Amino acid sequence: MRIQAEWGRLHRVIMHRPGTEITYAMLAPKPFLFERPFNYSIAKKEHETLQSVLEENGVRVNILGDLIVNEADKKPSFRKKLENKILSLVNFYGTSESMESARNDMEKNIGYIDSLSLFQALIMEPSIDLKEYVAGIQYPRVYSNLPLANLYFMRDQQAVSSGALIGNMKMQQRRKETDITSFVFKEILKAKIKRINSGFFEGGDFMPAGDFCLIGTGNRTNEAGAIEAMNSGIFDFDRIVIISNPIYNFMDGHDIMINMHLDTYFNIPAAGIVITSVELSKSANATVYFRESDGKYVEDSKTTLYEFMSGEGYNFIDLGISEQLSYSSNFLTISDGKIIAIDSSRVIDKLLIENVFDNPTREIIIKDMQSRKGRMFPDNKELNDHRIDVIKIDLSEITGGYGGAHCMTSTIDRS
Repeated sequence: MRIQAEWGRLHRVIMHRPGTEITYAMLAPKPFLFERPFNYSIAKKEHETLQSVLEENGVRVNILGDLIVNEADKKPSFRKKLENKILSLVNFYGTSESMESARNDMEKNIGYIDSLSLFQALIMEPSIDLKEYVAGIQYPRVYSNLPLANLYFMRDQQAVSSGALIGNMKMQQRRKETDITSFVFKEILKAKIKRINSGFFEGGDFMPAGDFCLIGTGNRTNEAGAIEAMNSGIFDFDRIVIISNPIYNFMDGHDIMINMHLDTYFNIPAAGIVITSVELSKSANATVYFRESDGKYVEDSKTTLYEFMSGEGYNFIDLGISEQLSYSSNFLTISDGKIIAIDSSRVIDKLLIENVFDNPTREIIIKDMQSRKGRMFPDNKELNDHRIDVIKIDLSEITGGYGGAHCMTSTIDRS
């Protein structure tokens, strides 16, 4: 398990097939951190298509639930750890007597519960209220404390380099996702892992690039988390560049997809090429750190993301605001010069139809689209000029959760 560069040949990823937990987010998208509601049946098929395209291109895809269920069915020791995890997760409410009786029953019966049901309990985190009786019969009310509707964005819980750095997620809705992924990385993949403890860090802000890597900071990863990640021992790059994720000047601090993560406006499809909003990259402040002989990183210089990448000899493919806001930079590189990209024109049309943007932003987006005359990413001329091989797929429904192919895949092996 090692990743040195975003353009390295992709060998293996983990994905999570969204399930029942998505229902809750459809009923209340914003509290669940979704951009908009979407058609789950279509979204599930889009997710399956992404998996198929990866497999057709030689990438091994592990579905998170299958990994856990198969390991539990094969190895009694792992099954026992899974059972203990569920026993510590499920809560009962009621009288002391009713809670003790229910807890004892669960401990006695958990060995009979199939592994898939245990995995679903991990996702749904159920609580059972036993306080009410109807005609002398206990009447249970079941709650899901915080169903993990965002778990299918498998990028964010960790970053993989010489091992797995398990993040600390800023949003309460997502914090328990790392309990599941760290369990998998430690117990199934047997990876070297470290955890972020004092700050916030999410994998969508990590971008490896050979002898250096980038770490974005903004709405989700903070500076303390970035510094902790840099000094974790999981990253062994010669240089680490910490970026302040920017927003457009006209947005006046609007908290939308612009600066959630580094990969919402910046990505690397090939050695020496970046795809980004040049406007945002020029306003993204950057601090460069060098690794000394003792392995410690020391601050070297201040710059911007654009200036740093230019100094490294990178060429830029610019994204307009209509492309950037429709997840164009959230493509997944599968080899040097070959990417899986979403059909951004479908996505932006859906966002406009569903009135996701405020009126000033909407007007700027429409003007930008008109200037492109229907040649939206990834069908624009610049990709052809730079000989980027594109596999375009439709993810226009499932991106409603706020992310594309890059966000939906936890990359665990590149060469």
